[in-house]
Amino acid sequence: MPDIKKFGTFAGVFTPSLLTILGVILYMRLGWVIGNAGLFGAIIIILIAHVISISTGLSISSVATDKKIGAGGIYYVLSRSMGIPIGGAIGIALYVGTAFSIALYLVGFAESFNGYFNFGMGINDLRITGTIALVSLTALALISTSVALKSQFFILAAIAVSLVSIFLGTHEFTPNSVKLLPSEGAASLEIVFAIFFPAVTGFTAGIAMSGDLENPKSSIPNGTLWAIGVGLVVYISVAIFMAYTVDSEILKSDYNILMKIAIFAPAVVAGIWGATLSSALGGILGGPRMLQAMSVDRVTPRIFAKGRGENREPVNALLLVFLIAEAGILIGELDVIARVVSMFYLSAYAFINITFFLESWANPDFQPSFKVKRWIGLLGFIACFLVMFKLDMVAMMGALAVIGGLYFWLQRKEVKIKSTDIWKSVWENVVNKGLKRIDNKQNVNSSWNPNVILFSRESDHQSYLLELSKAVSGRTGIVTNFDLIIDNKNKIPLKRSEQTVRDGIYKDLGIFARRIKIENLYSGITNIAMTFGFSGVEPNTIMMGWPKGLEDSVEYETMTENLLHLDYNLLYLDFDIQKKFGNYKTVDLWWRETDSKNAEMMLNIARFILSSPKWDHTSIRVLFINNTDIDPIIIHNKIAKLVDDLRVIVEIKIIENVKEQIPFFDIIKDYSANTNLTIIGIPNYKIEQQAAYIVSANQLFETIGSALLVKAANNFNVLDLDFINTKS
Repeated sequence: MPDIKKFGTFAGVFTPSLLTILGVILYMRLGWVIGNAGLFGAIIIILIAHVISISTGLSISSVATDKKIGAGGIYYVLSRSMGIPIGGAIGIALYVGTAFSIALYLVGFAESFNGYFNFGMGINDLRITGTIALVSLTALALISTSVALKSQFFILAAIAVSLVSIFLGTHEFTPNSVKLLPSEGAASLEIVFAIFFPAVTGFTAGIAMSGDLENPKSSIPNGTLWAIGVGLVVYISVAIFMAYTVDSEILKSDYNILMKIAIFAPAVVAGIWGATLSSALGGILGGPRMLQAMSVDRVTPRIFAKGRGENREPVNALLLVFLIAEAGILIGELDVIARVVSMFYLSAYAFINITFFLESWANPDFQPSFKVKRWIGLLGFIACFLVMFKLDMVAMMGALAVIGGLYFWLQRKEVKIKSTDIWKSVWENVVNKGLKRIDNKQNVNSSWNPNVILFSRESDHQSYLLELSKAVSGRTGIVTNFDLIIDNKNKIPLKRSEQTVRDGIYKDLGIFARRIKIENLYSGITNIAMTFGFSGVEPNTIMMGWPKGLEDSVEYETMTENLLHLDYNLLYLDFDIQKKFGNYKTVDLWWRETDSKNAEMMLNIARFILSSPKWDHTSIRVLFINNTDIDPIIIHNKIAKLVDDLRVIVEIKIIENVKEQIPFFDIIKDYSANTNLTIIGIPNYKIEQQAAYIVSANQLFETIGSALLVKAANNFNVLDLDFINTKS
């Protein structure tokens, strides 16, 4: 099998990039830019444009020396760093921009060609000439990529000769004074910049050939940056020369002035035609390879992934480029096409720069051989969007809407490739820095951000416990569910991949889930409570089902004592299988004098529950049993103030129990029999009294619906529920 032909830095990157940079804008519009913006304005426009091209060139060069660069150029880099949805969206936009840029160059060629031979200069005349040129270049690309690239050496020589001819040319149009700034009646700088900017987008022509390079990691940075640097020198040199050689009014009106001032006009004609045709050829060669790479990844239809011959020449993709470019030629307006191309390229360059910045900032495995300061990528990203906003905010929003639509389409399409993107590293970096900031802050009692360890197993009603745990944790709380598998015989633990559960209801609710083998349920819970979590986001709450039938269990008593000693908030749910949570409309909070800490936790739970979709129309009552001879108005007012401080809207009900002295749980049976969720504080009792408390609680739960028992940790504020000293 013969070797596949590969290209080096000069032929594969530098030459196609430079020829695209020194294209139609240099010969056909740079004079117009100087005439409208003045010399200083033109230089500023050139420099701002090159801030974007240089920063983007540096960014793409750095990324290219870190990763294996495959076919597809910029698309390949973005898709492997930012993921297929972003890479594909930008790749499609850049592909369309590349195809339209072909039309830009060929319409410029048609203007020069028709003007030189005195053919018609009407829009239809330009369309005909541009179409003929497009067909010819497409045929050349179909014949041989190698021949097409070799032809660029002759074009490069022609451009060099044309520039020499211009600098040695006549001075018969020399102005009396050089216009340094825009004159009255000139086009706005925004329009001038939009027309000029495609001139600096040519460096992507070489990157697009990445799949055909011998050593892309070396060729891309060297060829790209040299092409950008040479292009910058040429543009500033020609701008200064033209400003001092030709009157600004002539520059604004005569697009062919370079032919008139050159010492040998045919050399300029050859340069113009060579530059425009080679720039178009660069797009014809690079655009299809980008589409082919996207089709290989199934971003675009697979029909465009097919290639011909040993080099897999992208014939089908080339034909689509031909059709899009022809549509641009039919537009026929060079300035209109230039503005469309500018917006597509600016969007793509913004994402190239932010890709490099994120790789450099977040990816610990990012080790490029071409070192660049990360702030350069951020500068390029900001510059792109500032320029887009200044040029045309409506067009910017339109371009971003198109890219956004492509992004969400590809996300829903769920295209998968065997590659990881940068976002995992980005989030890990954000989380890491956030944890350090959280850990450095002193723990305060002003708010409770739940980090819940939940113990539940698969059952018919597990989903309700999971839903309530998520509701109790609020919008920012963390819930981790542990499914404990008791295995006394096989002591080999589950593999790490088997321990993590990411599907089903856990994914829907945003709950982390783990499955772990243990020998003993109670010691397993205690061990998890002692070891799970890490600095910054330590768990602060344990939630599990109410322990029916365990009132005589010594192991359960020991576990409870350990959890209390560890100072966890404890939540026990007695779930009514028949009533469930009813219609999610009523919640009762039962308070007594001993609930000084539990009361605040109950109010926080109520506040979080109200923010949950299923409980958002819930009515909450605070019920307080008055066992002493205290004026109920005094009690009501004090509770109202406590509740108001915690910003929870509730109904307050004071139950007089001075004479009857009815037991606490019996009163709850009367008032909360039909409540959807009853929340009760667990009082401080000696551990040996636990069995008696469980028995009495079990009797209560037989007559009311679902109930949540809470025991607050010491970090909660003490609410003053001692009303004896309040008595007037």
